[in-house]
Amino acid sequence: MTPLYVLKRIPFAVLPAILFTTPLLAQSDTLSGAVAVSSQLIDRGLAISPNTPIVQGNVTWSSASGWILGMSAATELRSVGHGSEAMAEVAHYWPLTSDWRMQAGVVYYGYPGNGPSRPFERVETGVNWMYRDVLSFGLSAITLTHGDDHSPRGAADVDVHWPLPQHFAVSAGLGVAQPLTGPVDYGSYVPNGPYGGYVYRHARMRSYYGYGHVGLAWGYGPWRVELDRVFTDPDIRRQGAAAAPWVGTVSWAF
Repeated sequence: MTPLYVLKRIPFAVLPAILFTTPLLAQSDTLSGAVAVSSQLIDRGLAISPNTPIVQGNVTWSSASGWILGMSAATELRSVGHGSEAMAEVAHYWPLTSDWRMQAGVVYYGYPGNGPSRPFERVETGVNWMYRDVLSFGLSAITLTHGDDHSPRGAADVDVHWPLPQHFAVSAGLGVAQPLTGPVDYGSYVPNGPYGGYVYRHARMRSYYGYGHVGLAWGYGPWRVELDRVFTDPDIRRQGAAAAPWVGTVSWAF
């Protein structure tokens, strides 16, 4: 079956698209997963970890009736337990036509052992429309679970995955989101800085920011190698909260 790279919220996700793969039209219950090493953990253009190797893993169960359950985790390779993230997803999809499907779901993001990223802990409710394994458009409603500010935020993402000859593919994505934290909450990694290497900067925040990526991937069997150029709103980058300009990932699916 042709895998569908669910680029959901995930705009350009915290986890690369390959970590949430589900059959376009499942004929029976399916259990799948992947492990990967990335150069940084990012979320909608923001740095969730320092620019250091991150190991990630995911397991997804999908049913013939359209239900999807997924769990994933990530942590710094050089310091297990630091820069970590945990995710849990419940979703359901409906085929709309032979080429289109719609998916709705809820995803929880937690950051155990990752104090600077705790303000990003949240629940996201999202709706996605997907054309084969080529195009995905999604809308997300976001509610923070950490701190006192639980007012809703929104995000919208569009992603394209276009196959090329010789097992190559090009991917691109654009998104816009409301900031999850206030002007004094954004942290950036600075070597030998306070608070475990993170510093916080006070800056005025617009009510939204943009982000995107362009990447080239090569896949063969269960293996996939991808290099992405990440773009983040200049205001975010000036605050030191943006992801590294280049992010690489090597993954193995099963």
